[in-house]
Amino acid sequence: MTNRWGLPHLGYGVGLRTVHYAEILSRWPAVDFFEAITENFLDTGGRPLHILDRVAERYPVVLHGVSLSIGSTDPLDLDYLAKVNRLARRVKARWVTDHLCWTGVAGKNVHDLLPLPYTEGVLAHVARRLRTVMDFLERPVFLENPSTYLQFTQSTMTEPEFLSELCERAGTGLLLDVNNVYVSAVNHGFDPVSYIDALPRGRVVQYHLAGHTDKGTHVLDTHSTRPRDEVWDLYAHAVERLGEAATLYEWDEDIPDFATVHAEALKARGLAAGIHREEVAVA
Repeated sequence: MTNRWGLPHLGYGVGLRTVHYAEILSRWPAVDFFEAITENFLDTGGRPLHILDRVAERYPVVLHGVSLSIGSTDPLDLDYLAKVNRLARRVKARWVTDHLCWTGVAGKNVHDLLPLPYTEGVLAHVARRLRTVMDFLERPVFLENPSTYLQFTQSTMTEPEFLSELCERAGTGLLLDVNNVYVSAVNHGFDPVSYIDALPRGRVVQYHLAGHTDKGTHVLDTHSTRPRDEVWDLYAHAVERLGEAATLYEWDEDIPDFATVHAEALKARGLAAGIHREEVAVA
């Protein structure tokens, strides 16, 4: 095990998306695990929840949320957390993840993952709230590094410094989105390899991979295509530096057939296997 909680390396999975429901239910493809967007199943019954139940009977499932709003100054939404808790128990979710961000204020959800300033005060605020969330859900919750398009002049630490200290204070780990590291690095002009090198080994429980859209002056985290070679190189470096972990491929715009998406997850498996063989040979 490369993580501190003894959680299993689930393998190489894909996001559960509606366009693939029919193929999944008819073929039960050889996928290691599925990641479900939490909010898609909280306030709905009927077919969506029935399908998730069937998938959870055959595959490991992890839940990935977009509404925790861990950085907001609003009180934590306990009704929302109760629903997440029930869903996680229902599908025997291996773990729950969300994003290092805030998504609204005064009870209004703007349905966007908004960035935070990286200061000591914000760090203490997020760590305190994250500990409360984990106590409420009675399970570890892992936050994902965001893709960002602006930085705050008030920040007194880098993002990897903030994430590293957050892990220590909250006793949690990371969902490391490698594409997000690359997107933010291009947008803000920092070195993505140095970002990876600044993170603590043993804290990454899951990786995300995805494609983005290059607009010339900036790049957007669109999940609409295959990753660029630079993202694959960064993923290989992360696995070598931080260790293997469950890897999930996301494709959320212009979604192709299931086999095409799954092939990207299998490419990640091949890269990680190659790194492992090289490490064994060196040892």
